[in-house]
Parts: sequence; C-alpha cells; structure tokens
Amino acid sequence: MSELYSVEQVAERLGLHVKTVRNYVREGRLKAVRIGKQYRISAADLAALTGGAVPATPREQARRTRHVEVSSVVSIDAISREDVDRLTTLVTTAVGGRRDDDDGPVRVQAVYDEERARLRLMLLGGAATTAELLRLVDALLES
Repeated sequence: MSELYSVEQVAERLGLHVKTVRNYVREGRLKAVRIGKQYRISAADLAALTGGAVPATPREQARRTRHVEVSSVVSIDAISREDVDRLTTLVTTAVGGRRDDDDGPVRVQAVYDEERARLRLMLLGGAATTAELLRLVDALLES
C-alpha cells in the first residue's frame, strides 16, 4: 500500500501554503482521495506532480544533515587580569568577525579566578572554527 499524505504534509514537503495544495487538488493538478472531510494524497501522485521522488520535509532533511559541534575548555594558569582582558577581547573579536559561510555559530565564555590567577575559556562551535580559535589562543599565549 502506498503512503498517504495529508494536505498539510504535502504543503510542508513542497514549501507551499495549504490553500495552494487544496487548490491543486480541486483543479485536478494533484490527484487526491477524499476520506471524510479531508484529502489524502498518495506518494505516487505527489511524485507525479513533482516529476520525481517525494521531497523530504525540512525536518527530515535536517535529520539527514550531519552537524559536528565541539566543546572545549582551555585552562590557563598564572595569567594576569590584563592578559585575560587582552586574550578574551581578541578571541571574541575573532568570533564576531567570522564569515557567514563558516561552520556554524560559536559561543565563547571566559571565567577568571583572580585568587588563583586561572582563566577558564569555554568554546562551543563547529570543529573547524573551534580549531582555529584554539590555534589563535595558543599563538597569543606564546607571544
């Protein structure tokens, strides 16, 4: 038995308004079966309308898209408040100046323990961007 879709499901898959799909059914552009007060569209009829396979919903497409996220905690001992300010300013500026085609949003959080002179820098984001930030932190600490 072929899978049946509601008008709402077809609208989501095609990126159309529900009324547009209903009009397609009423005009005969899209075959449908009326069950009670609702239309049901078979996968074969939807494929005939689209000229190919049944398109995936945005939610289904998102499930198929691999997303890699890295969380890193960098602990830096024996660091002064001035060096913390300089380092965190440079890292947050680097994050803010990223291009749109990078691998997703990055979050940076810094916690400084003045008594121990210890900085904890937390990075959360895509693998490539996080790696770049770690290299930046390493270079800044070496200088």
